[in-house]
Amino acid sequence: MKKFLVVILMGLCLTVAGIIPKTSDAETTLKVGIVDLLKALNESEAGKKARTELESLLKSKQTSIEEKGKNIEKLRADLEKQAAIISAEAKKAKEDELERLIRDYQRIVADSQSELKKKEGELTGEILKDLREIINKIAQEEGYSLILEHAEGLVLYTNKSLDLTDKVIKRYNESKTGKK
Repeated sequence: MKKFLVVILMGLCLTVAGIIPKTSDAETTLKVGIVDLLKALNESEAGKKARTELESLLKSKQTSIEEKGKNIEKLRADLEKQAAIISAEAKKAKEDELERLIRDYQRIVADSQSELKKKEGELTGEILKDLREIINKIAQEEGYSLILEHAEGLVLYTNKSLDLTDKVIKRYNESKTGKK
C-alpha cells in the first residue's frame, strides 16, 4: 500500500514539476487535502460512542480476568505454604489444578483480546466506511485532485491549511444527526 502511494505521489510530483507532460490545461491545478482518519474516528460522535462501548466491554473483561488471576495466585500461595506438610499425591493434585487454572486464564485472556478486536472492527468499520464516503463527496464538491490520509510516518509535513479533518468530522456528525 505504501509503495503504491509513493508511486502515485512521485507521478504527481513529476507531473507538477513539468517532467511528465500534461494532457490538458484543466490538469494544471493540483488541489491536495489531508485527512487524519484516526482523529476523525476518535472525535466523531459515533466514534466516541464506539470507544465508550469498547471501554465498557474491556472493563468487564478485565474484572473477570483479574478475578481468575487472584484465584491462581491464592492457589499458588496455598501450595507453597502447604508443600512441606501435604502428601505427594495432594501436592501433585494441587499442581495439576494450578496448571489447569493457568491454561484457562491464558485462554480467557486470548479469547477476550480476540473478542475486543472483533468488536472494535464491527463498531469502527461502518464509521470508517461513512467517513471515506464523506471524504469522496468533499473531494468531488470542492475539486480536490488528491486527498491523503495523514498516517504516522507516511506524511512527514503538511501545511495546516490542507487539513480537512475537522470539516470531515463536522460533515459526518451532521449526516448522522440528520438521519435520526
